[in-house]
Amino acid sequence: MASANQPKKNIVILISGSGSNMAAIARAAEKEGWLGLFGARVAAVISNRADAAGLELAQSLGIATAVVPHKAFASREAFDAELMARIDGYTPELVVLAGFMRILTPGFVQHYAGRLINIHPSLLPAFTGLNTHQRAIDAGCTVAGATVHQVTAELDHGATLAQAVVPVLPGDTAETLAARVLTQEHLIYPQAVRAFLQRGA
Repeated sequence: MASANQPKKNIVILISGSGSNMAAIARAAEKEGWLGLFGARVAAVISNRADAAGLELAQSLGIATAVVPHKAFASREAFDAELMARIDGYTPELVVLAGFMRILTPGFVQHYAGRLINIHPSLLPAFTGLNTHQRAIDAGCTVAGATVHQVTAELDHGATLAQAVVPVLPGDTAETLAARVLTQEHLIYPQAVRAFLQRGA
């Protein structure tokens, strides 16, 4: 159990869209009492898009939000530098990518080495990159899934922290398969974050 005087382990979540995985993590933190167990809380949600629906969702959950619009910066490095400054304002124990649709620079990844995780909608190492569900269907896969992994400078690589497997059903489209996978993402991502916090408790 975390002592009352223990500094909070802040979690910062980065989003670009609906924020459904962010909400799953935030709700698990509240329901399971991560603050009492680990001294941990979701401190902030940051998006590169001002119109990301997840920002309003985060606010409804009582979480601080911020926007760092990538189009306002002349280079990827300049954007990442400002993003790091915003994140570091919360002295994060963990930075969670939850549908954050930006490729991060090696300097950013190195800065958060060992405390930066992502979820990818495939059973890595299969189908890195985009359009994973259609590619799984086109390849004739009978199973698909999602992977939580440590982030490294190489896209969609890094140590696997958790995986979930779902069947690819006859007649599946990319959309129906994505919906089935997303249901499992909402289960394994909070579990992986909790396991990370437990290791450091």
